[in-house]
Amino acid sequence: MPSRSLQFEALLQSLVDGPTHVEVEDALRAAGWMFAGAGDWAIALRSPDGVAAARISPFDPAGPYTAALYRDAAATGQVPALYVHCRLAGGGDLQIMEWLDPVPEDVAETFHRAIADRAPEVAILADVIARVHRRAQEELPWCGPLDNNPSNVMRAADGHLVVTDLFYADGPNLYAAAATDPDLVVARIPAEERRYITEIPLASSGGWQPGAKAAIQAALLAAERRLASTDASAGSEI
Repeated sequence: MPSRSLQFEALLQSLVDGPTHVEVEDALRAAGWMFAGAGDWAIALRSPDGVAAARISPFDPAGPYTAALYRDAAATGQVPALYVHCRLAGGGDLQIMEWLDPVPEDVAETFHRAIADRAPEVAILADVIARVHRRAQEELPWCGPLDNNPSNVMRAADGHLVVTDLFYADGPNLYAAAATDPDLVVARIPAEERRYITEIPLASSGGWQPGAKAAIQAALLAAERRLASTDASAGSEI
């Protein structure tokens, strides 16, 4: 629905250039969007008319690959209608898409199996998934396998099934590295792309442990200082 995309884009254009996840959430709430839930990586808001959802993440390296899947597989009708996608300052990600409803677990598992088997009715979708996932594995640090969680199959307003959120960064290993090997994280993820790395909700995993955020932030800051010192020393030798 191009007109709907333009409507949402106009709303976002009213923000300052390069908005953060906080600024986007504040703007949507001021426009009447309501909180609709939270997961590990993002929160969801629902539009005042109920037809659209906004997925807002403070830090989501996989967001561009998910958006690429939604765009590239749009003709199949088996992915959500994506109205807006944009990267947010500090490594965040915004996707505004059609509102979806959950389906029974057995229905979701059947759909996932069909994709895994490249069944005729989902063959084009399966090919796009495989292609985008290969690119993610080549480019995305800590890229995870395909996420076949039943909650990632949902139903659109007219009743047809769609698949969502198949791609993700391997959070447990990424955050373990941030705490124990921060130099690796600093080397692989630019500072501007991980400014809000400790702001994801972790709502599905029980939330942050006491002190975990501060420990990761301190570890990454120390690693950044080591890298800057190394770079300065190398420059002085040229």
